Amino acid sequence: MAVYGAVELGGTKTLVAVGTELGDLSFVERIDTTDPDTTLGRVISVLATRRVEAVGVASFGPLELRRNHPDFGTITSTPKPGWNATPVREKLTSALGVPVGIDTDVNGAALGEGRWGAAQGLTHFVYVTVGTGIGGGAVVGGETLAGLGHPEMGHLVVERHREDDYPGRCPFHGGCLEGMACGPALEDRFGPVTSWDESRVLELVVFYLAQGLRGMVYTLAPQRIIVGGGVSKIDGFHPALAAKLAESLSGYPGISQHDQPGFVTAPALGDRSGLAGALLIAAEAAG
Repeated sequence: MAVYGAVELGGTKTLVAVGTELGDLSFVERIDTTDPDTTLGRVISVLATRRVEAVGVASFGPLELRRNHPDFGTITSTPKPGWNATPVREKLTSALGVPVGIDTDVNGAALGEGRWGAAQGLTHFVYVTVGTGIGGGAVVGGETLAGLGHPEMGHLVVERHREDDYPGRCPFHGGCLEGMACGPALEDRFGPVTSWDESRVLELVVFYLAQGLRGMVYTLAPQRIIVGGGVSKIDGFHPALAAKLAESLSGYPGISQHDQPGFVTAPALGDRSGLAGALLIAAEAAG
């Protein structure tokens, strides 16, 4: 059975694993995401000791994902210091000498949940992560959605809460969805996670996220929305977000599933959604 390397390259941490095409992860190592040379160097060191046939990467972005583009697999205009114009795929391919596939971290998580998790049997769904940043991966007709670029759902426009004067964390747009509701933006208002009054944080974060999810419902018509990431682990998060989304939809277009339990749900694979998707990306790269 084929053995693949799986990499989930995140803004704060990077996970490296080895697994099979059945989704069995036999080894996982955590690496702090620092500068590109150090982080990718450690990824290469880990995988070089394993006999993998291909590597799949689910990475933070934005990424150049046009396969015929000379910068395919490169991180582009990221707000993460030092990572702008980092050719992730090229570095791994050159060092490891095996096929390397790459996609966004949220697309990877969506693929993993579609094969083995909360979206099994569905053809149209969205995976959203709420953590260091906010991003969304869309599966439409069984395929991840990409065109000139990939979806940037974290940068949707949101209406400001009447009691919130926070200017926004996003260096590009200020008060977009990510700028208002990502983990660092919440820490700016409420302090370190360990000191949060979760009821206050929950009320504010679902106010913004429900607006973002409403835009996804109206433009993508998903059968399910899976929401993961560190912020989603607040007690009562998913029921509160589902209720706020139903309120935001205001009965339009009147599809009963939007109000049913499970339309907005947690990832069934927990923190392993991205790695599971990376295995699928590796399998595709292997051909």
